[in-house]
Amino acid sequence: MTGFEMILPFLRPIEPYLRDPDVSEVMINGSEHVFIERQGFLEEAAGVTLNEKSLLVAVKNIARRLGSDISEEKPILNSRLPDGSRVAAVIPPCSLAGVTLTIRKFNARRFGLDDLVRIGTLTEEVASILETAVRSRKNILISGGTGTGKTTLLNILANFIPKEERILVIEDTAEIQIQAPNLVRFEARAAEGGLPAVTIRELLKASLRHRPDRIILGEIRGGEAFDLLQLLNTGHSGTLSTVHANSAAQALSRFTTCVLQSEMELPYRAIKSNVADSLDLIVQIERRPGRRFVSEVLELRGYSPETDRYDLIPIFIRQEDLCTQAPVSMTR
Repeated sequence: MTGFEMILPFLRPIEPYLRDPDVSEVMINGSEHVFIERQGFLEEAAGVTLNEKSLLVAVKNIARRLGSDISEEKPILNSRLPDGSRVAAVIPPCSLAGVTLTIRKFNARRFGLDDLVRIGTLTEEVASILETAVRSRKNILISGGTGTGKTTLLNILANFIPKEERILVIEDTAEIQIQAPNLVRFEARAAEGGLPAVTIRELLKASLRHRPDRIILGEIRGGEAFDLLQLLNTGHSGTLSTVHANSAAQALSRFTTCVLQSEMELPYRAIKSNVADSLDLIVQIERRPGRRFVSEVLELRGYSPETDRYDLIPIFIRQEDLCTQAPVSMTR
C-alpha cells in the first residue's frame, strides 16, 4: 500500500474527499468541522461530522500504521504516506477544539513550465528567465508562504539541470520529485524510538563527500543556511532551495536569521555580504483564492555594508493582474 488505502479504514466519513482528485487538502478541526481545499478554494465539507472518540482512535491508528506514535505525552504527529502525502495531527490537551487532523495530498501529476504559463502562475518571459538561470548554474532561492507552490516550482526548475550532472537532494521530508539518472536523495530523521536525530546540517556537510554537481536543499529553516553559504562560497553553484517568506526582500532577512541560528559568531553585516555573494535570484510565489502566481523575481547583485542595503534589481514584478518586465542583465 502506497497511498490513502493505508488510512482509509479509519477515515470513512471523509473518504470521498480523499479520493477526489480536485481536493488537495483535507482539514479536520475537531469532530464537527471539516474543511477542504478544492482547486485552490477553501470550503466547508457540509454534512460531514465525526465522533470525537472515534477520530482520536483513528489518529492513533494512523500514527501506528505510519510507524509513529501520538499520545497525551506526545500530542503532535507529523508524518507522510509512501506516496508523499502529508499527515499532521495534534490531539488534546494541546488541541483545544478536539482532534486536529490535516492531510495534504500528494499530486502525482508532473507539471512543466508550459503548464504554469497556461494557468497563469508565471509569464512566458519569466519562464524563459528561470530556465536560463538554472542552465547557467545560478543559485536560486524560491520564497513564499505555506501552500504557495514553492516545491512544485522547484521540481519543475530542477528538471532543467543537464542529465549528465550528479544531483544531490536534501530534505526534511521527501517531497521533491526529480527525474535524473544520477540522483542521490538524503532525508533528515527526528529522534524517535531510541534513535538519534540526523539533521539537515549533518546531511549537508556529508553531501560534499559524495561529489555533487548540484545540491538541492528542500527548505531552509535554521542553521543549515550557514552551511549552505559555506558551500556556495567554495565553488558549488547551481543550487536550488526554498524558504518561507512573504516577499522576495523578506526572504533575504529570513535567510540571514537562519544563518544566525547556526550559533556561529559572525558579524551581521558580514553574513549579509556572504548572502549577497552567494545568491543570484530570489523568486517569490504567492497564493490567492483559486490561483498561485510568481509575484517577484529579483536579481541580487551585491551588498553595501556602509548603507546596509542589498543591491536588488527587479527582473519581474506583478501587481495584481498587472505584470511588468524589467530589462534582464545576469551579471554573475
